[in-house]
Amino acid sequence: MKYRRLTREQLEELHEEFINFLATQSITAEEWADIKARKPEVAEQELDVFSDLIWEGVLGRVAYLEHLGTHHMNLFYLTEKEMKLISVKVNNPEVDLGTPEGFGWFKKNWQSDFVEYLTAAKAYSDDPNQDKFELIEKGAVITRGDLYRWFEEVIDT
Repeated sequence: MKYRRLTREQLEELHEEFINFLATQSITAEEWADIKARKPEVAEQELDVFSDLIWEGVLGRVAYLEHLGTHHMNLFYLTEKEMKLISVKVNNPEVDLGTPEGFGWFKKNWQSDFVEYLTAAKAYSDDPNQDKFELIEKGAVITRGDLYRWFEEVIDT
């Protein structure tokens, strides 16, 4: 398995896609029930293969990731050749960016001396999707990139 198995909730959301996946292998609902009952290790392998296929599709299309913490925001733009980063650090211990009040403070004070910005770019390894997956496993979430694009306009990248 290249990535990780989808969660039960994710698999439930992708129920129709999983049925289509089984159909491409000529596995009927009855055969799938039999496989799960008699050969659970084969069922596990099928779930792993399906999970990897889904991850590959998602990672191949993702363009923006965000990792928000108490005092930082790491905003990623995933281009074809590299990962670009805008990192924001709030040096005010009273501010928690994870709360509406903290983020409100940030929106009013984003140009203050309490806020530091860093930009960087890094080439992918031999496996760009694995690089993206590792960021997700560390807590980054897929976004539309609104924050990244806003910062890109207001700071000199």
